[in-house]
Amino acid sequence: MCRWLAYSGTPVLLDDVLYRPEHSLIDQSLHARMGVETTNGDGFGVGWYAWHLRTPAVIRDTGPAWSNRNLREIADHVRSSLFFAHVRASTGTAVQQTNCHPFRHGRWMWMHNGAITGFSAMRRDLMMSIAPELFPSLEGTTDSEVMFHVALTLGLDGDPPGAVARMAGLVERLGHENGVPEPLQMTVAVTDGERVWFFRYSSGGASRSLYYSSRVEDVRALHPDLAFLNHISDETRLVVSEPLGDLPGVWNTVPENSYGVVQPGRDLLRHFEPEPV
Repeated sequence: MCRWLAYSGTPVLLDDVLYRPEHSLIDQSLHARMGVETTNGDGFGVGWYAWHLRTPAVIRDTGPAWSNRNLREIADHVRSSLFFAHVRASTGTAVQQTNCHPFRHGRWMWMHNGAITGFSAMRRDLMMSIAPELFPSLEGTTDSEVMFHVALTLGLDGDPPGAVARMAGLVERLGHENGVPEPLQMTVAVTDGERVWFFRYSSGGASRSLYYSSRVEDVRALHPDLAFLNHISDETRLVVSEPLGDLPGVWNTVPENSYGVVQPGRDLLRHFEPEPV
């Protein structure tokens, strides 16, 4: 399907995360080890926040990330404290720029790995559930973008975990009404530019891979020889579809049916369950 990462912490060049790690996201676009597909070459996107702006910048393209000269150029020159990156393997919708992640609405960004099984059968009902004032901002044809707009409709601004739970509940109800026993497969990241929420859930209880990085102070204790750890804050976190390297003690599996929050102070990890709508 897809691979993605979310970074929050000390401002770094995008290059430090997208290209430099041993098993970077760019490497995963060609050689994913844990995805359904090894190659994720149906487009890519990067979205980042600048300190003086409330809304993120987003670039997306339909070609593979590993050979894109513009992405390479941007990564060498853009520094950010919060950014998303995504490499896409289409599950059937068109390979076009408007179908590439991350998706943006105002201050919000959203990206997804997974699929709504039977999406074509329930697409009309899902789209009709989107608030009229949000409907004009739909640009592409993916289930992922529809999920985002449904979550916005169901209260993402005030209650991100609740809105995603209600979105998942609606997808499952419509799926079951259309004879689909296991409608939803998702790992999702969403941010308002200050906090990052991430979700791992599937109707069948066999969700796609998702990991979060250990606390920086713990990694320093385990690997005191890694000098770069002295230059990042204890608040720095990564959430990734698959680990960026093989150092022991760095990566932790997000439990099945869970969501987490990366935020100033104490991060959270909680049980996730769809809410009936």
